[in-house]
Amino acid sequence: MLCGCDEAGRGPVIGPMVIAVVCGESDAIKRIGVRDSKMLSEATRERMFEEIKRIANSVEYIVVDEKQIDEATFKNELNLLEAKTISKLIKPANEYIVDCPDVNEERFAKLLTELSGNGNIVSKHKADVNYPLASAASIIAKVTREREISQIKLEIGEFGSGYPSDERTISFLENYFKLNRKLPPHVRKSWKTVNKITSNLDQY
Repeated sequence: MLCGCDEAGRGPVIGPMVIAVVCGESDAIKRIGVRDSKMLSEATRERMFEEIKRIANSVEYIVVDEKQIDEATFKNELNLLEAKTISKLIKPANEYIVDCPDVNEERFAKLLTELSGNGNIVSKHKADVNYPLASAASIIAKVTREREISQIKLEIGEFGSGYPSDERTISFLENYFKLNRKLPPHVRKSWKTVNKITSNLDQY
């Protein structure tokens, strides 16, 4: 069986990363209009999330929390963490197309094979754009992460997208740090963005 794999939330400074695998008929998945999740509206992603779950042979995902991400990033092993997580979702009999986080596609595919024992793995940049099952996986991962983020916002407040490029996110972190002299929960302490904020404690 053919499967696609992608992640959501690798870059944000707040919240988890989600890795998803969708297995099934590529043509059936393509017919519902799947695309890279970043190209779709939130409402469309939510609708397709349910359609994918209905027509795919299997849909699985793993939520990788901020602590795991920090531990890997401090050791410069974020790609390894992603590979180890993906390998937990890989079954021996299936073939996989994986959206590649590494600059070297072949190296990442080889790592996945070593970790999972499955030799039928292709790792491609922009797999989430070019392969329907990887697009479907990107939608599953994105919607799952968005739901996680909604719960975090109920806990700590509105912070925008959670990406370092988002001024609303940075303002939220700065203001929280000024008031509390600590970072809020669910923040990735290994991100350079956070170091800039905490190292300027004196100005607060």
